[in-house]
Amino acid sequence: MTPTLVFDLETIPDAEGLRRLHPEWGPGMSDTDVIEAALAARRETHGNDFLPLHLHKVAVVGCVFRDDNGFRVKTLGAADDPEPALLNGFFKTIERYTPRLVSWNGSGFDLPVLHYRSLIHGVQAPRYWDMGDDDRDFKFNNYISRYHSRHIDLMDLLAKYNGRANAPMDDLAKLCGFPGKLGMDGGQVWKAWSEGRADEVRAYCETDVVNTWLVYCRFRFMKGELDHAAYEAEVRLVRDTLAASEAPHWKEYMAAWG
Repeated sequence: MTPTLVFDLETIPDAEGLRRLHPEWGPGMSDTDVIEAALAARRETHGNDFLPLHLHKVAVVGCVFRDDNGFRVKTLGAADDPEPALLNGFFKTIERYTPRLVSWNGSGFDLPVLHYRSLIHGVQAPRYWDMGDDDRDFKFNNYISRYHSRHIDLMDLLAKYNGRANAPMDDLAKLCGFPGKLGMDGGQVWKAWSEGRADEVRAYCETDVVNTWLVYCRFRFMKGELDHAAYEAEVRLVRDTLAASEAPHWKEYMAAWG
């Protein structure tokens, strides 16, 4: 079995970076004040508070890992780990296993954020960036090219690479009979994080990657990669794994699944 890594980021505004770019928001302002000033300025100029991708600091990396040893879901590191440690943890997984990456809007958000933040922090990822210079196989199938399969952005692929046809993952998950998002969405992450609810954000990210994995399993069934028995076995493995957990967010998730 080809190892598969489903990933999802939760990010918060980069207060330190904002200070560097806006000296007027000096050391006399707290991180929260700097971020709120940046969000207010963004709303005034763009009508929304979604900051440019290079100013998104990675706070959580959620992962589902599926290989011959089973199904695992986790968030990398600890809530108080510095951002470079999370970036290194993600790319070291790629260095070690060369997994297939699966995401929902990973090409539009998650991977560009990882690129910018790794550039800022000087994080190396030679396997990820290889496009055939070190391994000839990567010339024809690498993580960077949009139409290759080492990274599958399910949203982009299902929309036939047409942004006007994109669909929300939450909707697709629910329409396929899976729980979808529970209790939070990406727009609430900064507020929750600033209020000290990091564990809730990490739990939300874990449920997101499980939703993505389940939709990916349905996609594999649709394209004939899995037959009906194999598809049911994958879904049952997820159910059994989560049902064995005592974590509150998995109890809520399983209750919603029914």
